[in-house]
Amino acid sequence: MDAYRLRWKRRRLLWRSFRSRHHLTALADRTGRIGPGDILAVTTLRNEITRLPWFLHHYRRLGVDHFLVVDNGSDDGSADLLARQPDVSLWQTAHSYREARFGLDWMTWLQMRHGHRHWTLMVDADELLIYAHHETRSLRDLTGWLDRTGRDVFGAHLLDLYPEGPLGAQTHDPGTDPTQVVNWFDAGPCRAQRQRPMGNLWVQGGVRERAFFADRPHRSPTLNKIPLIRWSRRFAYVNSSHSALPRRLNFGYDGPGGAAPSGVLLHTKFLPEVVGKSEIEKSRSQHFHDPDQFGGYYDGIIGRPTLWTPDSVRYTGWRQLEQLGLMNSGGWT
Repeated sequence: MDAYRLRWKRRRLLWRSFRSRHHLTALADRTGRIGPGDILAVTTLRNEITRLPWFLHHYRRLGVDHFLVVDNGSDDGSADLLARQPDVSLWQTAHSYREARFGLDWMTWLQMRHGHRHWTLMVDADELLIYAHHETRSLRDLTGWLDRTGRDVFGAHLLDLYPEGPLGAQTHDPGTDPTQVVNWFDAGPCRAQRQRPMGNLWVQGGVRERAFFADRPHRSPTLNKIPLIRWSRRFAYVNSSHSALPRRLNFGYDGPGGAAPSGVLLHTKFLPEVVGKSEIEKSRSQHFHDPDQFGGYYDGIIGRPTLWTPDSVRYTGWRQLEQLGLMNSGGWT
């Protein structure tokens, strides 16, 4: 019975994603340049002009060949910057981010249309994927190894990075590595469990739970993601990249301390701009199913707290994260 229901759930998600194509207006369609075997990155964003230079630099350096981007009504120059990039195809929409399953409908359509049989990376503009030996080994090297070992999923732990002082008190040059500004994290604790019926992992904990959800930890952000998948037009993400269908995809990642090869998504949310963005996003009410329940979360950020404590750990690189059990090279060299 579960298999039947999940099959129909996946079909419904694919159908609504197919319909959502009418929401999108192409501003720069360069998808004709996508070649067989190219590695793609897909994202939805709004007003990320300060993050985009390093975001593009980071993923180009890793080996992303083409970016599929949905701009959700930016007014800060993000769309103009992206439209000028030769490896970016850009669509724009003014439709509701929340009603489009937080952008998943739009991105799933782009993956259906352009990502079939490609290794496809779904990331937010404030997420930087790292994995073992990422400084010297490209995504093409990694995905080639995944192919040879019979894997079509690569999972990652979402690691919140934060500054040492109060939020908003720092400065950040958009052309530089944001981990020079937000370079501390909570090494734990985290807890993980499998969810029924999809079998997706659910990992919670970390600094946002400590600072903003201590009185309701069950509401704290989900930290598990499966951002890199050899895509099929029959696949669908269900909840951001936290879970996917068919359900077998969810078993490709077993979380911090697990045996499956995995990486880390460095989450640079707490750059100085987070205070002003939180004020805007609280009023827009686009980022949660029930936004009224998360007003306190935004208020907490707007209050410019210091997240750093004597137990905070300074980020030094992927080897440190593997030693802490937050990722696993899994035999990949």
